[in-house]
Amino acid sequence: LKLQFLYFIASSPLPPRALTFILFAMRVFQRVGLYTARQLRGVSRTMATASTYPKVVVTEHGGADKLAFKTDGDMKAIVDGCGEGEVVVATKFAGVNFIDTYFRSGLYPNTPPFTLGQEGAGVVISVGPDVDKALVGQNIAFWGNKTGSYAGCVKVGVNQMAKLDSDADLKAASAIMLQGLTSHYLVHDTYNVKKGDWVLVHAAAGGCGLLISQMCKNKGANVIGTCGAPEKVELAKSVGRCDHVINYSEKEFPEEVRKIVPEGVNVVFDGVGKTTFEGSLACLRPRGTMASFGNASGAVPPVAPLTLTKNGSLFLTRPTLTNYVSDPVERQTRVDDVMKWLKSGEIVSIVSKVFPLAEARAAHEALEGRDTTGKVVLEI
Repeated sequence: LKLQFLYFIASSPLPPRALTFILFAMRVFQRVGLYTARQLRGVSRTMATASTYPKVVVTEHGGADKLAFKTDGDMKAIVDGCGEGEVVVATKFAGVNFIDTYFRSGLYPNTPPFTLGQEGAGVVISVGPDVDKALVGQNIAFWGNKTGSYAGCVKVGVNQMAKLDSDADLKAASAIMLQGLTSHYLVHDTYNVKKGDWVLVHAAAGGCGLLISQMCKNKGANVIGTCGAPEKVELAKSVGRCDHVINYSEKEFPEEVRKIVPEGVNVVFDGVGKTTFEGSLACLRPRGTMASFGNASGAVPPVAPLTLTKNGSLFLTRPTLTNYVSDPVERQTRVDDVMKWLKSGEIVSIVSKVFPLAEARAAHEALEGRDTTGKVVLEI
């Protein structure tokens, strides 16, 4: 190509000023990164030319032992298959979430074999035919159903990504998207937390619990957190800024909540599920809201409507992120808010453990064994 271009210059009838402009433009394009060689240098030389990439696959539904680390991901297939509205990302970090264990176990439907993971951060290495090529080389964080982020390479919709600065902390960014957006819709829309409200947050030292607590405090609420170990109590206080924290491995949390707020709390945000559900209902004041958004301890059994009547005409909802980001404007508002708050320090994302991608099984075992605080991520 260089020889062809030199021949073009030598034989071109264009005036010298035009040729000078062409040379100058090519140099500018190289410097700003419109040529992939310069862009991919910041990603990884091997990623740019590799024929395969690593991934973690669910071979069949079951426990963490059903996760298989493989190195045969077809790079050419995923790049060639990049369609309209999509980008291909060289993933650097992938967030680990309880929803990943639900898909792995079969609680949420998906047909094995499939690659796990719903959020991550990395660098764009290719774009679809209708996507701005200037995105190549861009740091992004991403999220979404079945993105398969437990992999060195993944296709992502442009409506499921957020641009990051060139010096952004990709590890921190990979930990914020799914839980940050979840926390945002819970405290703004599932129940619009107001100044002076009393809020109960379960697993307050976990990734989502810490973010929910911080967002509630930023709105002027009084926050009661629960967790199961002394070190988690301290984290819920120091990072989550909870006003009260109950260690439910030592005390019955419904009784302790009523000691703090005799009339009960306005809302419970419960991502634990089966083991905390009935106690959570007992903590609510009349017409209070029970937001059951997770199944960390197992799925909640069917509930008779009269149960809500007996506990004070309660409102029960089982929300999920998909229904709160389906509108493009609403989705972008949530993304913008979360990224703005993270950058300003109004919310803090704590990454407690980082596992190599090949040790995804150990990451799941740590998460399900309640052996973690904050967020767990995989490094790729």
